[in-house]
Amino acid sequence: MSTFLEVCEHAARAAGQVLLDWQHRFTVREKGPADLVTEADVAAQETVQRIILGAYPKHGFVAEENVAIPSQESGYRWIVDPLDGTTNYVHRMPEYAVSIALEQHGRVLVGCVFNPANGECYTAARGEGARLNGRATQCSGIQELSRAMVGASFPASITRESIDIARFADMLVRAQSLRRLGSAALNLSFVATGRLDGYWATSIKPWDIAAGILLVTEAGGWISDVSRQPLDLDRPRVLAAATPELAEAIAGVLQVPPVA
Repeated sequence: MSTFLEVCEHAARAAGQVLLDWQHRFTVREKGPADLVTEADVAAQETVQRIILGAYPKHGFVAEENVAIPSQESGYRWIVDPLDGTTNYVHRMPEYAVSIALEQHGRVLVGCVFNPANGECYTAARGEGARLNGRATQCSGIQELSRAMVGASFPASITRESIDIARFADMLVRAQSLRRLGSAALNLSFVATGRLDGYWATSIKPWDIAAGILLVTEAGGWISDVSRQPLDLDRPRVLAAATPELAEAIAGVLQVPPVA
């Protein structure tokens, strides 16, 4: 497990450096910066793929930028988001990250979320706890929603009439504080370190959360579907909380029905 995690962290840090290098090549007000950001995204992903598959050529590899390589060894699959928090990255907001996880038969074994803007590296290995820059972390232990700072993610396209807006408004008046930070991977990392007490998202992809859900569970927190059913990593709608009691309170406000 330690070797898996070493390779995972090495790849995340290398990809983070690629993102930093590319960020200096454009400004947010350029005409068509999206093309350059896509190039940065792809370059970071190629760096991760080269390092991971160089070490484990028979492992599966799935990533945001249209890569899906099946596993040839024991069901091992690396799940990669080379740039989570794209809008933050474009605007030079320091809340974006590289997220890498190794999964086997639905169980995440190791994970790393690396924020190159501030050098924070969140790591976890199953059964071995969660760490931030090498120091053990744990969830806050908050049980009451009225004392909780909660994070949320919205779908990419949203309208004023969206149920997601209504849920956000309901939570706004129930929680102590509510944040939309722009990176699912970092939101989960913040729950694992006690910076946030809870987090939910109903429209995300496996690479957004694979590493983060391990961080939360290894830090003593709660992970499930937002309906309080078990989380399906391939069709994720995530609810993370410092405690089961807080998870119950968040789910009670959101009222998201189980997947049919």
